Amino acid sequence: MSDIEKATSNHQNYAKFSAPPPTPIANPGALGLFSFASTTFILSLYNVNARGIAIPNVVVGMACFCGGLAQLLAGMWEFPRGNVFGATAFTSYGAFWMSYATILIPNSGILAAYTGHEDELSQALGIYLITWFMFTFLLMLGALRRNISFVALLFFLCITFVLLAVGAWNASIKATNAGGGFGILTAMIAYYCGLSELLVKGESWFGLPLGTIKQERVD
Repeated sequence: MSDIEKATSNHQNYAKFSAPPPTPIANPGALGLFSFASTTFILSLYNVNARGIAIPNVVVGMACFCGGLAQLLAGMWEFPRGNVFGATAFTSYGAFWMSYATILIPNSGILAAYTGHEDELSQALGIYLITWFMFTFLLMLGALRRNISFVALLFFLCITFVLLAVGAWNASIKATNAGGGFGILTAMIAYYCGLSELLVKGESWFGLPLGTIKQERVD
């Protein structure tokens, strides 16, 4: 067998084993993105004090079931489709929203444990938020060769987490408001990405581009 034939055979084998396995599961991307976008949008409006709202506890229901459970399920459905990136992102952010809701639920006892130590609570929340910034940044690195829309989504989410962490650490209303503003922008990008996933070619009148990044083979 010549070198060219060997190279062709190796490439075919690589494609065979790297391609996602066929599955009857529909694309859960739109569900995960819409769930993330809606929950982020609501909380971000609270963070900018929209309509004079300062207490965010109404978001608990959304965080438990829409941003939490629905996203977690979307992540689980991405695994058998062979989409490691989508599975990791949706499952992790679903867990994020569930954990955030748990903090706000009175019977969890988390907030009650800091009674009389409000400054310590703020510092702890800042660490919580900056940890999610770190995770989001790493996820953004994994998205650099996917498409421009996902990179933009994760980039602005990084900024959102940093500003909210700074707001918690320094008791800065301006930083928290700024984080809410960037959160709204992040939600709008997530809505766009979700709609793009929903508009399936052949079943929709039009589609939305995600901004393809040119792929170059790396041997």
